[in-house]
Amino acid sequence: MKDHVQSNWSSAILVCRKCSKKVEGGFGPDGDERLAKALRRHLKLKKGRKAAAGIVEVNCLGICPKGAVTVINGAQSREWLLVRPCADLDDLARKLDLLAGEVHPPG
Repeated sequence: MKDHVQSNWSSAILVCRKCSKKVEGGFGPDGDERLAKALRRHLKLKKGRKAAAGIVEVNCLGICPKGAVTVINGAQSREWLLVRPCADLDDLARKLDLLAGEVHPPG
């Protein structure tokens, strides 16, 4: 049995699942998607370990902001973002270092 597997992720983004369920309005073009799915779709990322970057919903991060979702870039874990449903996904991707030109699989 293997003791590890590789991914193509250049970075791992953690999105609070509980916050995503609580926000009113949601994300995406129609405002009906959770942040992780909307961001993944906006950046045209695949799901799973073969994607260029990982956007993962995790259990409650303990911040619980009203009307926002807590997001963490694993590479910059000292700074957590609070993202409101009206947020520009391009701006969010820039803050998370996930712009199309910056997301590359290793190798």
